[in-house]
Parts: sequence; structure tokens; C-alpha cells
Amino acid sequence: MNKPPVKLGLAFAVLVVYTIIWFGTLNYRHLIPSDEGRYAEMAREMLASGDWITPRYHDYLYFEKPPLHIWATAVIFQVFGIGEWQARLWSGLLGYLTILLVGFTAWRLYSPRAGLLAAVALGSAPMWVVGGHFNSLDTGLSACLAAALCTFLLAQASPETRTRSRWMLGCWAAMACATLSKGLIGIALPAMVFVVYSTATWNWQIWKSLSLLKGLLLLLAITAPWFILVSLRNPEFAQFFFINEHFQRFTQEEHSRPGPIYFFLPFLLLGFLPWLPQVGSAMWQAWQQFRTQRRIQFSSLGLLSCWVLVILGFFSVSQSKLPGYIMPTFPALALLAGYAIDRSLGERTHLSTYWKVQALFFVVLGCVGFAFLPLIGFEAKPDELLAYASYTQWVITALLMLILFSLAAALLAKRNALASIYCYALGFFFTCTIAGTGHEALGRAVSGVDLAAQVKAQIPRDATIYSVRILDHTFPFYLGRTMVMVEFPDELEFGVKQEPKRWVPTLDEFIERWQNEPTAYALMVPEQYLALQKLGLPMQEIGRDSRRVVVAHPSLRK
Repeated sequence: MNKPPVKLGLAFAVLVVYTIIWFGTLNYRHLIPSDEGRYAEMAREMLASGDWITPRYHDYLYFEKPPLHIWATAVIFQVFGIGEWQARLWSGLLGYLTILLVGFTAWRLYSPRAGLLAAVALGSAPMWVVGGHFNSLDTGLSACLAAALCTFLLAQASPETRTRSRWMLGCWAAMACATLSKGLIGIALPAMVFVVYSTATWNWQIWKSLSLLKGLLLLLAITAPWFILVSLRNPEFAQFFFINEHFQRFTQEEHSRPGPIYFFLPFLLLGFLPWLPQVGSAMWQAWQQFRTQRRIQFSSLGLLSCWVLVILGFFSVSQSKLPGYIMPTFPALALLAGYAIDRSLGERTHLSTYWKVQALFFVVLGCVGFAFLPLIGFEAKPDELLAYASYTQWVITALLMLILFSLAAALLAKRNALASIYCYALGFFFTCTIAGTGHEALGRAVSGVDLAAQVKAQIPRDATIYSVRILDHTFPFYLGRTMVMVEFPDELEFGVKQEPKRWVPTLDEFIERWQNEPTAYALMVPEQYLALQKLGLPMQEIGRDSRRVVVAHPSLRK
């Protein structure tokens, strides 16, 4: 059956609206802890120090992750200035480009319409939308791994040896960037997927197409210089980075991020909620291929299914679990969804009825969401009730968008299938964008921006600022200053051990220093401030918000 034509004019109009909103909302929220503030501050410190080899946080050695994200953000700060949208631009840009790359890949593998639909699926996946507007390493890693996946698929689809080799070198380069984004996981995940796939299909000929020697040399050429330089400057790097941050993180619970074996399933299901039926259909077809053809030359559906299941399984058995770890599965899920929707449009068997039911389901789900609004702020403190009430209005608007766009998609299902799909996808995109940006009603209180505005002009550039029993991830960025840790180093434990003279290990030592250092300032929680006041420590408050207090030595206020 002939497929209906792709309406590029409508697709382009949707893309323009989508692009404006995607990048236009990067600056709406202030940075929140911990990832957003941490990586923005690390980039600010890198730019200020001029040291592009040794990452630091609060001016302490910080080797938990490689520096690609920090490099990129520091360059963005250099070009565009220091600010919130600049701090999120790397994640936002890579998240957006991955949508286009996924669309291009499906376009080449299956059909032009499948490409548009795969891009639409990823661009409306709730977790991808939120991740693309959040300053963390997960979107960057996922984008690099998606590039590795897509270039590998394109290599396998290329009939010419030279073209296949070029795509494979692109795959190796993408894995190198993934490694510089978040460590050896950038190589390990694609390798595990490939081994599982080739074993399951018993297709060993595929190994000949990997350009192994050239690829390994390219990967080393991209990654080795930084690893060598940072190790030469910091002999302690290798032990901490490779053993503590890779092997121990995966096998031990010392990072306090454990979770049940099913921890990632809710995030996977909710994160790709609009398109789960289509993913299930594509994976079922991949399974049917496997059952009927034990030895198959190459199956993109099979590889994509392996990609999702292997990554899900790997992180599920890990002892360190955070929601963002599952994000590398979403580009593969989008390719599966794009294929399945394109195929269903081609067959047109009860499509309008089936699609209308799917759209109406989310109309009902959006209506049900109103019943849970009272749970927002259920455990809020009295001084937070107004902020939660404000955020509730954002959630109400988001639910209304979901209901209206899903209803419009249901009404369009019979008359214009593609318009219905675009409408359905935009509904989820708007819903996630509104709910995400509206979090500013809650996030501003933890961002530290207002406190920094109160005290910044009062603190001289050369003054020592102590951080007493607290590691604040956002206030230093807005203040534009690093701090001396007191007693509780938190995730800076490795750094303070390497340079023990640059921190204060006990509260008693801080008290002694404070009494003898009349030019000092300190950040602490309100409860700590009251406790020190009771001890008679000379302090004068110069700024406060609901979570933090900044104090100065009284001699500075005379």
C-alpha cells in the first residue's frame, strides 16, 4: 500500500515552534542543587583559574567525572558570559541535536516519515524534555551514546565499504566523547550491547565491519591526552577515578545511591510514556524476527531492543542508582517508536480508532491528575505554602495542555493522521515544559540567588568565606566565590584529603580561627548559627534566606 506523503510544511512549522520554546526556556529557572549548581560552578572556576586540565570544585580537586561538560560550559561562559541559560546550553544543545540525529537516522534506515516520527517521539518524551533543560552530565552522555548508536546503525545500512568505515569512525569518536563526558561507561555500554547482540543473533561476521584498529586509535587519540596530562599532574587521579568512581560505584553502596532491582522501570515508563505502545510493537517484531530467523544478517530493531534491555539491566544491578542513568535508552526507544508508527500508518488497519483510543486515554489521565493536586506541598513547611500554591497553578496549566492537545489529537485522528500525531506530541512537550519551568516557584528558594544578591557587595574579593558543616551547590556560583569547608566535606572528601591544609577539619578549629580572623565571613544553616550564638562566638548576620545564613565577624561592621 502506498504511504501518504510527508507534509514537510507542517513538520517545519512544528519544528520552528518547538525550537523557539526549547531554547527560549533555558533561562527561565534559576539553578538548583546539586548537579546544576555544581557543574556551573566548576566551569566558572575553570574559566577563572585558566587550568583546563585539573577539574576543581570549591577550589578542591574533583575527579569524579571527566571534563568534557565542564570544558564546553567554560567555553560557553567565555563566549556568552556567565549565567543560567549559558550553564544549561550544552545540555540543551546536545539534547536538541540528538532529536535531529535520531530523526535523520530513522529517515535513512526506514523512511522519511519514520524519521520525522522518531524525532517527534524523542522530542516529546517527558524525561528527555526535562533532561535537555537541566545542567547535568546525563544528557551529554546520552547524546554522545546516541551518536555512537546512530552512526553504527548507519554504518550497517551502508552498502559501500568506504562509507561504512567513515560511519564507524564516527561511532568510535562518539564513544570517545561519551568517555570524556562520564568515564569508561562511554565505551562499556556500547561494547556490552554489541556483544549481547552478536551472541544472541549468532552473527559474528558483523565484527569485521567495526574498523577496530582505526577506531581504537581514534578513540585513544581523543581521550588519552587528557587522562595522561591529568595523571602526570595529579598522581592520585588514577586510583580514585578508575577504582572508586567505576568499580566501587558499581559494586558497593558507599555512594548512598542504592535502590531495588526495579528502580529504573518507573522512570523508563514515565519518561517515555506517550509512545510505550509503539515501542512494545517494535520490540515484539524484533522478537519475532529472532524466533523465525535465528541467524540474521543484521536487524536494526534487534540491536535497538538490545540497547534498551542491556542498559536497563546493567544499571538495575548496579549499587549506584540515579534516575538520569536511564536516559541513554531514550534515543533507541524513539527509533523503535518511529518505525512502529510509520508502519502502522502504512498499513492503516483500524489506525484511526486505535490512535483515537490512545489519545483519549491521556485525556482521561490528565483529568485524573486533578485529583492529586492536593498532594502538592502536602508536607510543606508553613513558610513554603505560598511557593507550593504557586507551583500548583503551573501544574494545573500543564494538565490542561495535556487534556486539550490530546483531545485535539483524538478529533484529528481520522481526518489527518500526521497532524494528530504532531498535536499529541506537542501536548506532551508543552506539559513537560510548563511543569518543568514552573518549578522555579519552588526552586528559587534553594537556588541561593537571592541570598547572593543580599551579600555580594558586602564581601571583599580577598575575604575568606567558610562553609560551616554545609556544602551548598548553588550559592557559590551566584556569589562568584569559592569557600573553605568546615568539618563536613561531603563529596569533596577526596579533595580535602589531598590538600588537608586547605580546609578546617573540626568545628572547634573553626571557632579558634574565627576568633583570630576578623576579616572572615561564613555560610551556615540557621540552626548552626543559633548554636554558635549560644557558645558566644562573635558573629553578625549580613544576609539570610529560608535555608542559609551568611555572617561576618563583628569587627567588620564597625
